[in-house]
Amino acid sequence: MTSLSLFPLLYCFIVLQVCFSSQLEDNKIPPSLCTGHPGTPGSPGIHGSPGQPGRDGRDGRDAAPGEKGQKGDRGDTGETGVRGLTGDKGYPGEKGDRGQPGECAVAPKSAFSVKLSQSHTFPLNVGDAVLFDTIILNEQGDYNTATGRFTCKVPGVYYFAVHATVYRASLQFDLMKNGHAVASYFQFYGNWPKPASLSGSSLLHLIPGDQVWVQIALSEYNGFYSSTKTDSTFTGFLVYSDWKNSAVFA
Repeated sequence: MTSLSLFPLLYCFIVLQVCFSSQLEDNKIPPSLCTGHPGTPGSPGIHGSPGQPGRDGRDGRDAAPGEKGQKGDRGDTGETGVRGLTGDKGYPGEKGDRGQPGECAVAPKSAFSVKLSQSHTFPLNVGDAVLFDTIILNEQGDYNTATGRFTCKVPGVYYFAVHATVYRASLQFDLMKNGHAVASYFQFYGNWPKPASLSGSSLLHLIPGDQVWVQIALSEYNGFYSSTKTDSTFTGFLVYSDWKNSAVFA
């Protein structure tokens, strides 16, 4: 073979090399020439830095009011606090209006004390009142010397006392209220040379109009006696009143 016959083959080789060299530039291998296997997954990347805060969201719409909840249990009582300091003294107030006139502060009174006179004639009949005819005290006039009876004007509790000198005969008498004996007393006399004595007392509740007196219980036991040296007395007075219309009478 001659050199002229090799020339066309050389030309074709050069052209092919140029074409292939342009495709292999920059390590670019055409997919049609070589296909590789998938590569190994890379390792996770480093966490990024925190992002910037987001913008505030819009206000939400008002919801419908919820149902009222149940009342809670009562809490425990708290401890007593420390006492506060005393405050400053206040200014004097204005003078008040003049009040209405009050009731007269005079308590009710009722008291008497009487005795037998030396010339007194003693009652001999049962049921007769003993007439204490000499007044020692009777400012309100509640005791009547003519009848020997005390008549109540002020309701309340009264104290009555009888002191008798017994001489020449035994003595038995009753303390009477409206015709009923409330207390009875007796003293025997045994012909002694000197007089004996008999005393008795009682508390009675009375209303206006009630009467109290001393009465002979037995006609033969009527030994009341009075002289210049010894007396027989009947005394009574108001202890407290039942009137409620005034504070002074309470």
